[in-house]
Amino acid sequence: MLKAKSAAVWELVIGEGVMQKKKTRKGYQLRLDEMIQALRDDIISGRLAIGAFLPSESDLEKQFQIGNSSVRKGLEQLVDEGLIEKIPRVGNRVISPGPERVTIKFGYFGSLGKQVEMEALIKEFHAQFPHIQVQSLELPSGNFSKALKEYMEAELLDVVLINNNTFQDFVEKDCTPLFEPLEAGDSFPSFLTEPFSREGQLLVQPFVYSPVVLCYNKHHFQEQGVPEPDRSWSWNDLFRYGEQLAIPNERFGFYFYLPSRNRWPIFLLQSGSEFHKDETGSYQLRGTPLMDGLEECRELLRRTDVFPAMLSESSDDAEAFFQDEKVSMIMTTYFFLNEMKQAQVQFDVAPLPLPHVGDNKTLLIIVGLAVNSKSKSKEAAKRFVQFLSSYEMQLRLRTRTLNIPAHERASESSQDELAYRPSRFSMYRELEPTYHLITALGLRNEQLKAIQRDVMLFLSGFHDRETLCDRVERKLRESVVIV
Repeated sequence: MLKAKSAAVWELVIGEGVMQKKKTRKGYQLRLDEMIQALRDDIISGRLAIGAFLPSESDLEKQFQIGNSSVRKGLEQLVDEGLIEKIPRVGNRVISPGPERVTIKFGYFGSLGKQVEMEALIKEFHAQFPHIQVQSLELPSGNFSKALKEYMEAELLDVVLINNNTFQDFVEKDCTPLFEPLEAGDSFPSFLTEPFSREGQLLVQPFVYSPVVLCYNKHHFQEQGVPEPDRSWSWNDLFRYGEQLAIPNERFGFYFYLPSRNRWPIFLLQSGSEFHKDETGSYQLRGTPLMDGLEECRELLRRTDVFPAMLSESSDDAEAFFQDEKVSMIMTTYFFLNEMKQAQVQFDVAPLPLPHVGDNKTLLIIVGLAVNSKSKSKEAAKRFVQFLSSYEMQLRLRTRTLNIPAHERASESSQDELAYRPSRFSMYRELEPTYHLITALGLRNEQLKAIQRDVMLFLSGFHDRETLCDRVERKLRESVVIV
């Protein structure tokens, strides 16, 4: 009995030893695989040039925490792959010419490429990955969603910059299969990744983002003795102080590009309500807080001493007027602040994103990177996306531009900036609860487009309240529901 018990104990001890040995071997194998893959990547990417020597075997042992025999086994595999040659008593030298050069086509819109200093980022990418060349293409801003879809379907683009509103157009038209699923990391907050995800897959990698904010000329406020915006500001406060800031035939108090989908819907959003169907299945505008929000915007446009009575030709007009000091306050984004770095204007952003009519809400604009699922160079395209969204490149955006990087740790970095910052620049960290997507209004993009003309006619005084409600409710009732 005692012998049997001793035998059982001994068997258990031996078994545990075997299991521990297996675990250890498994750990060594993982670290060996990691070493092989890391060296292979450095050679293929060009980070280890032809003729360069690998780190010494003892250095590799320490770096990957494996024994000398394992290091030699891994190096032999790289020799077999034709990537390195072993020179006795000298070291291991890179001999592979690497892969053929790959060219990927990268599409972006408007002035964003300049605002994020994309040329410098691409130059840095070329330095690290010389076998991948990035060919940039600025796409037409008019009907951008349609143009982008056509370019992607024709395989004319491998990587694209796309914002959440344009992505929503693709969702509504059931065109998301054009986006290659990407690996979702944990370095990006969910409020940036969720709008770009479908069925648990990340289709667009967040790159930079911005709330819509109030930017103002500090000198104009000081000159006219007007208190700078604070957290209590309502739109009525803006109207009142805008009158004091305006100077006839010289400047206006406030301006924004009214037709933008990232501007006029803010007045609906701040109403605290959303479009929803009643018991008959119809949308209601009449008698809702949504209508009150539009009335607030209409009142602003009536103040021609504050707001210029003109139709903009471009969405860039407000920012151009601000730089020329023709207007004291504008509704804009952090993206535009980058164009002010060399300007002589003293500017800042309000402590809350915008004045409010009801709720303290503003629209959130997220710009991301997507890979075309039809691309013939997907791996190179993904490498470019990974590079731009890496901590190092996101930190570069944080310190050298006035953009808000999507990478959470980079955006919170306290590292010294190389660019001028307005005093309230970092307020974005505290304002996340005010951020909302345009989808919070309860309408699809195509529905917003369908009613925009009538809303513009109402805001300009061509429609009365009843006419607007009739026409908007009818168009929403007739809109085709996409399931």
